[in-house]
Amino acid sequence: MPTDHHDFPGPMPTTDAELLAWVRRWIGVSPPARALLDGHQAPLDYLAHAFFEDRAPRDCVVWANRGGGKTFLAAVATALDLIFKPTIEIRILAGSVEQAGRMHAHLRDIFDREPFNDLVSGKATERRLTLTNGSTAELLAQSQTSVRGTRVQKLRCDEVELFDPEVWRAAQLTTRSKQCGPVPVRGAIECLSTMHVPYGLMHDLVARTADPHGPRLFRWGVVDVLDHCDDRHECLTCALAPECAGLAKARAEAGDPPGHIAIDDALTLKSRVDTDTWNAEMLCLRPKRSDCVLPEFDPRVHAVDRPPLGSEAWPVIAGMDFGIRSPTVFLWARLAPDGSVCVVREHIRAGLTLPEHLEHIAAAPLKPVWVGIDPAGVARNSHSGVSDADKVRNAGLRPRWVRGPIHEGISLIRARLKSAAGRVRLTVTNNCPELIKSLERYHDPDNPETDTPEKDGHDHAVDALRYMIINLDRPYKTVRSCYAG
Repeated sequence: MPTDHHDFPGPMPTTDAELLAWVRRWIGVSPPARALLDGHQAPLDYLAHAFFEDRAPRDCVVWANRGGGKTFLAAVATALDLIFKPTIEIRILAGSVEQAGRMHAHLRDIFDREPFNDLVSGKATERRLTLTNGSTAELLAQSQTSVRGTRVQKLRCDEVELFDPEVWRAAQLTTRSKQCGPVPVRGAIECLSTMHVPYGLMHDLVARTADPHGPRLFRWGVVDVLDHCDDRHECLTCALAPECAGLAKARAEAGDPPGHIAIDDALTLKSRVDTDTWNAEMLCLRPKRSDCVLPEFDPRVHAVDRPPLGSEAWPVIAGMDFGIRSPTVFLWARLAPDGSVCVVREHIRAGLTLPEHLEHIAAAPLKPVWVGIDPAGVARNSHSGVSDADKVRNAGLRPRWVRGPIHEGISLIRARLKSAAGRVRLTVTNNCPELIKSLERYHDPDNPETDTPEKDGHDHAVDALRYMIINLDRPYKTVRSCYAG
């Protein structure tokens, strides 16, 4: 830290370069100013967005790797706000008290040192820090009571993946704008986290950033925060070569500030974890799918814009999951001569009777040769004596059912998504967004091989697909019958 404090804190930075120079001089760190991977942002980009109030949208999401410095940078952003925006009120909310305490500990460490300590009013506590200019930062407990009583300019949320959903919903109404000295500050929420699962809160927040009216996304991974690399590491034999490709050496040659993760540390970390964890939590490529029931499903591979050429002449098959309060799902698919399946249309609605659903299905332009249904639909109603299967048959459709454990149908779907030989025999067009979402999120947090994956709404579309596939692959010779008429 510098010893000459007479000009601290100096004029407010007005550009990214001035901000970097201020942080480098007074806090002693140099956040990387340039991302190394396409589609990623540099840590300085987030810091500048958080500090400069003219950047829009004000809400933002930071998706960064474990150990990527996001918690420390959020503390630096909080320090900058407290110093240059008098009377600003900031709250720190995290997935646990321990996690929130880490950000506050970074903040207190900054203000425990000269010359920052002269700005502190009274004594900083484990939950609150107040400056002489009236600005305050305080920890919030992970509870609705704590969040609902809050009205502040900025809410910084760390490790949102761990948030209680009800607390998160309550947090959306906590911010308000305010004139803080010379700076008009707009109410904003910042969310920082790794992404652990494809169906969690962070996954949804990142998806929202694609909306022009949604929050701004800042993403960086371990490569973007690597230290300079030297000749001790040969790129051709380095375990980091697939992701780094010499970029850490190029950063050193260009004279760019280094990241804070040493090359040797990154190599050690990579050697300790599986590929799925490394890609998700360190490279920030996609969520970890180890607790998904269908980890083989990859939208980049299995979600297609249109069916294969010539598929209009292929037979149509279908799968159906009955529901009243829960959605009823009907899926149409084209069956290729080689036995592969492309799901091309979905009907997913709740609140209708089965006859009403069948009217909508009958009005669709595709006419399936058969429909795989839930075997439970064969049971006759004790009052009417008519089963759901009878109603499907009376609507002009040909129902099929196969009794068997859930995991058998799931195994058949998984084999079609990716066989042991690597062949893909099941795709879904983008006309079926709910099925795509369900395939990606269908999960069990404890045991991916369970017979009872979590009933969170994503099971209905997968069940309809399961009834289709199990009736196709066992025990009927569906491919032969379709083409034989």
